[in-house]
Amino acid sequence: MTTAERTTAVGPRARPLLLAAVAVCAACGLIYELVLLTLSASLVGGGITQTSLIVAGFVAALGAGALLVKPFLHRPAATFVAVEILLGVVGGLSAVTLYVSFSFYGTSSAVLLGATAVIGVLVGAEVPLLMTLLQTGRTGIDAEGSGKLLADLNAADYAGALIGGLTWPFLLLPLAGQIRGAALTGVINLLAAAVVATVLLRPQLSTRARRAATAALLVAAAVLGVLLLRAQDIETTARQRLYDDPVVAVERSRYQEIVLTDRAGDVRLYLDGDLQFSSRDEHRYTESLVHPVLARDPARVLILGGGDGLAAREALRHPSVREVVQVELDPEVIELARTRLAGLNDRALDDPRVEVVTEDAFAWLRTPAATSFDAVVVDMPDPDTPVLGRLYSEEFYGLVAATLAPDGLVTVQAGSAYSTPTAFWRTISTLDAAGLAATPYHVHVPSFGDWGFALAQAGDEPPAPVLSPDAPALRFLDDAVLAASAVFPADRPRQRLTPSTLDRPLIVEDMRGGYVD
Repeated sequence: MTTAERTTAVGPRARPLLLAAVAVCAACGLIYELVLLTLSASLVGGGITQTSLIVAGFVAALGAGALLVKPFLHRPAATFVAVEILLGVVGGLSAVTLYVSFSFYGTSSAVLLGATAVIGVLVGAEVPLLMTLLQTGRTGIDAEGSGKLLADLNAADYAGALIGGLTWPFLLLPLAGQIRGAALTGVINLLAAAVVATVLLRPQLSTRARRAATAALLVAAAVLGVLLLRAQDIETTARQRLYDDPVVAVERSRYQEIVLTDRAGDVRLYLDGDLQFSSRDEHRYTESLVHPVLARDPARVLILGGGDGLAAREALRHPSVREVVQVELDPEVIELARTRLAGLNDRALDDPRVEVVTEDAFAWLRTPAATSFDAVVVDMPDPDTPVLGRLYSEEFYGLVAATLAPDGLVTVQAGSAYSTPTAFWRTISTLDAAGLAATPYHVHVPSFGDWGFALAQAGDEPPAPVLSPDAPALRFLDDAVLAASAVFPADRPRQRLTPSTLDRPLIVEDMRGGYVD
């Protein structure tokens, strides 16, 4: 740009401030990557493949950015300010762009990878520019001096990354959500760019460059400001496109997005976009899951998952049940069950016989409290992510088996024997491998289609699915329906598969394989 930009050194007093700005920019850069990883989990299922693509793509883009910026190193001040402005805008808009593209087109993988590449290139350009800025105008720098500069730069960069890594999961995501969290990060990025342009690097920028930077900063800030003000409207409009029925409640917990819809009294619960139940036919699912495990008239019942309270409702209807322990990870689901869903679950979670535990089921099963249950109901979401896949592992079912009293029974929701047969039979094989002899059965639930379960007990003899003579009157399930449910057609024969384990979560890949027609 000018001779002044090439020769004016960053003063000793300004250098610590510039390194502080480096830390802020590094924090923003890492937050953008975490935004992409979070969105990959919530929009496209995440998983090791998607995560590896994002991380590897981001690292590769860092290298590409370092190379692409080489022709601009003779104008480091103006280029650095331009990079930070672009990074603030692209990063700040990344979440809303991905969310809207997913809601309108049903996919965001291309946008996700594109955003990863662009953000990675911009972040990768920062270090060469900063090294150039810190050495500009300084004479007599030897190898040791260059090493010290690089050490200072790396220390600031990594410290900022630590701050960003802690800020996203513990502050921005829970308090602001993905769209506003990314936008706020973009605003902070722009503020850092403004301080660098107007204070720290002012002597190195021409009047024209400062004016251009100011105008660009104002435009970028206005764009992100509008996004912050309209984020709720944008998110509501985009989210509604994902659901056929009107959305009546939304909650973003630490673990998932919880959505409740209602059309003409048909209430539906979605977790991260996956349907959990429809009030129109949930009795078919819930009765089929719960009442076979109560065939031996248990006194103590353990429910793992099922935080909507529907399984607890059915367990409490059985005359022999004296105690129900409900283990649910997400307290927001429990709160929803006690408020908006209380009419559906008959306020089951407020019944004095029910103890609610908000804890990870895998961890809770390893506590002393997990013992001597006459019946265990495992009502977990489908294992389409590694986090959920661990709840369908041989190790998990081994812990479940250890909680059983003598002659105890277990039921597991196992997905669709028709649409996802490999995942279904993988669940049966995994139960068997864990020492729980399993009897598969399936019923028709209109909202889900043909849906499968497993009834199991310790030992080598699978239990017969029957109802207790003392079972209450049920809307759907009876002895004849239950007997027929254990019969599978010729086009969905039993498969004997390798069990899914923590080391090899095969069931996750089964789910990723898609649905079978």
